[in-house]
Amino acid sequence: MTAFAGATGRHVAHGAIALLVLALVLMGIVPASAQLMFAPESLQRYFRVEWQATQNRKGPGIEGYVYNTSSRTAQRVSLKIERVDASGRDVGSSTVWIPGEVPMTDRVYFSASVPAAANYRVRIISFDWSCEGGGGGM
Repeated sequence: MTAFAGATGRHVAHGAIALLVLALVLMGIVPASAQLMFAPESLQRYFRVEWQATQNRKGPGIEGYVYNTSSRTAQRVSLKIERVDASGRDVGSSTVWIPGEVPMTDRVYFSASVPAAANYRVRIISFDWSCEGGGGGM
């Protein structure tokens, strides 16, 4: 019989795994979410977004580039696309995930279908630093 037999053993094993993950995050081995660590204004230090509204046979869209100006590779980058009416008020939003990584000092193309609006605002709302390349994770 093992030391972790039955429901009590599973509970102990899950607790040990949770403690291990917490320790790895605190030591910087596992990246923590940037959404918890950075104010939106400070993201401008690491990223820039260039975009334009488009229209094709599928309807309105947003396309552009996310620029990573840092010396670290970013992953799990998400954008918030806000729809704005003619008076400048928000009328809705969409969240778009950038597939793959945004390499350090490089850019990645994105495109998304969106509902029609008078104007749009596009900004990064979250990301993680990759543990590989240019300084590692946080």
